[in-house]
Amino acid sequence: MGDGVTSRRPVRRALVSVWDKHGLEALASSLVAAGVVLVASGGTAEALESWGLPVTKVSDVTGAPEILGGRVKTLHPKIHGGILAKRDDPAHVADLEAAEIVPIDLVVCNLYPFEVTVSRPDVTRAEAIEQIDIGGPAMIRAAAKNHEYVGVVTDQTQYEQVAAEVAGGGLTSETRASLARAAFSRTSAYDAAIVQWLSRGEVLPESLVLPMERYATLRYGENPHQRAAIYRTRGGDSWWTLVRQVQGKEMSFNNYADTEAAWALVNALGEPACVIVKHTNPCGVAVAGTLDEAVEKAWQCDPVSAFGGVVAVNRPLDGTAAQALAGRFVEVVIAPAADASALDAMAGKESLRLLEAPLPSPGEYEVRHVERGLLIQERDDVGLELAGRLPETWEVVTTRTPSPGEVADLTLAWIVAAHTKSNAIVIASGGSAVGIGAGDQSRVGAAERALSRAGDRADGAVAASDAFLPFRDGLDRLAEAGVTALAQPGGSRRDAEVIAAADEHAMAMVFTHRRHFRH
Repeated sequence: MGDGVTSRRPVRRALVSVWDKHGLEALASSLVAAGVVLVASGGTAEALESWGLPVTKVSDVTGAPEILGGRVKTLHPKIHGGILAKRDDPAHVADLEAAEIVPIDLVVCNLYPFEVTVSRPDVTRAEAIEQIDIGGPAMIRAAAKNHEYVGVVTDQTQYEQVAAEVAGGGLTSETRASLARAAFSRTSAYDAAIVQWLSRGEVLPESLVLPMERYATLRYGENPHQRAAIYRTRGGDSWWTLVRQVQGKEMSFNNYADTEAAWALVNALGEPACVIVKHTNPCGVAVAGTLDEAVEKAWQCDPVSAFGGVVAVNRPLDGTAAQALAGRFVEVVIAPAADASALDAMAGKESLRLLEAPLPSPGEYEVRHVERGLLIQERDDVGLELAGRLPETWEVVTTRTPSPGEVADLTLAWIVAAHTKSNAIVIASGGSAVGIGAGDQSRVGAAERALSRAGDRADGAVAASDAFLPFRDGLDRLAEAGVTALAQPGGSRRDAEVIAAADEHAMAMVFTHRRHFRH
């Protein structure tokens, strides 16, 4: 039979070897009804027999019993020869005849649950090692390699389509190719999980394998001419798979990026908080006694930039807070939950995307793409609370010590600066960011940007810089506008000059001894 675009290859003999037997009875029954001979190993053969289905055991095909406690059962020429033979190659056909090997047209196989096993906190090394499947991946890869002639099924979601095609005369070339692609994806993810387990405890392992699968296709990327999709780590839930979209249009590429940035920042703030993000940078941040107050304070930070932004709150969205947002144009609102009154308030804004989300679950690494490679680093964790007291790692380097109120705002400004693109200067007052200078090429430029947004609100406010001040000019400019305290990492060759400038202005300054660049 030719192998054209839609050509079918009949299935006369199927090898079945599965750990997870959900759905197998229906598939196997359908195969038998279509005249397929089933060959199975170990527990799979026992299951088929218990369902009253005819089955030939692998050991009867190979003439060799299972050995080494089941470690070796399908690794045999009579199995792999039957899978790998080219049906239209005279030399292959002659080899099959000489060895009395019957071709296998379909392999149904899923693997030992290695990923599930090693996810248990109490798993032993011996248990993990025994869950590394050898025969299964070998059969899957052999069938996938020979997909011109053989079908390979690795997931229960494929059972219905395969059963229908076999009953209809055989598997099409498109289906066999699709099954092979899924099979190699499965074995690569399985091997990646083993590599990761063997590399456990290493901060930056020598080999880092990231098996990904497409979660959703997006309308377009950052711009309409760019195609885009969102992927997740295969074999486990990413944070995004647990987010529930309550209403609104499809999420865009930019929506995903901005929403994750907003959600990470708002959940770094312990009190009721609201964060507004535009182009992955915060343009409004506030904490308050109530959520609706936090929403209003955050919006007033920079109302122009907040227009069309993404809003995140760290408390369940109630009707009062929702009403404060309903009259404004925002793209996305994300909250831990939304009550009935909030849903009513938002219902009239059909395009607004309202999301309910669990707490963020940041991965161990941050990954950024560069040409033909990846930049990988440990995740940057600010790890501070808005406690109104000076963090133990901070050092007062000026004559004046910041007051408790200043410390609370310094801490807020510092957390916001860590979530803002460098160079960043954040001005805060009364539990609210009132001026955010983001992504400037110079430190003094970032200060000017922050001050231009803060206006008169800079008078009596505090500021934070995500990196040290290389010169005193930025501090002088903040002080002239009325900023009374500053948090910065320190570490410049001109620290003494900057400290002297702060003392001249009677400004309190603390060194955090940690930089938070965000490129």
